[in-house]
Amino acid sequence: MMKTLTIKGVSVPALGLGTWSLNGRDCERAVATAIEAGYRHIDTARAYGNEAEVGAGLRASGIDRGDIFLTTKIWYDDLAAGRFQRATEQSIGTIGVDYADLVLVHWPNADIPLGETLEALAEVKARGLARNVGVSNFPVALMREAIEKHGADLLCNQVEYHPFLKQDAVIAYARSQGLMITAYCPIARGQVMGNATLAEIGRRRGKSEAQVTLRWLVQQDGIAVIPKAGSEKHIRANMEIFDFTLSPEDMAAISALGGDRRLVDPAWAPDWDAA
Repeated sequence: MMKTLTIKGVSVPALGLGTWSLNGRDCERAVATAIEAGYRHIDTARAYGNEAEVGAGLRASGIDRGDIFLTTKIWYDDLAAGRFQRATEQSIGTIGVDYADLVLVHWPNADIPLGETLEALAEVKARGLARNVGVSNFPVALMREAIEKHGADLLCNQVEYHPFLKQDAVIAYARSQGLMITAYCPIARGQVMGNATLAEIGRRRGKSEAQVTLRWLVQQDGIAVIPKAGSEKHIRANMEIFDFTLSPEDMAAISALGGDRRLVDPAWAPDWDAA
């Protein structure tokens, strides 16, 4: 049965469908298939170029809009006052819904004052375009600035997180502020497959390395996970992580794999926290 997180009084399904690199009919089918399989959390972004297809998949599923937790993200060159609000309006319109459950700043932009962006973020929430707001790819320093200097009421920080990338600092700060962490690239773009530790834990439970990894993530406090999956096989396999539990020893063994294998590190990335 799907685990649900309660963050600041908001219910968020712990497992969502990531849609990065899914396009066209493949994206529409993946979203509809995921919802049929029991997913209730869908993640997209303006930069993915698939918001229309995500919306089509939502409608094709026949499920009530209110039963889906929908996230989209605004790209780092649209963070100035005015541009952010317009970009959010366009995203909501492209998806074909009245609101997003969560709108995120996709990446920070050092050339635009953070306070200006956060004011725009608060405005889209006040206008009802977003039920909740948050950030993505924010290290501790920027999270601290947003919350402690600017008083931002954030639900989430979406970051790369998998067994080969420690995120202890950002997770600890998020927890101290009551925020959710959403893990993207949770199976390290397939690199978990073949790892001896994950394979052995999976062998004892009849699960794959990917399923063990996703379980490790959602078993941690306040962590949601959004693996990208295009095929029905992978969509359904990713759902099969709620019928087993990892022991404290298993959790520790997986955590011990952590290092600094960061897969997403573009030129515009902020200064990351130490591994």
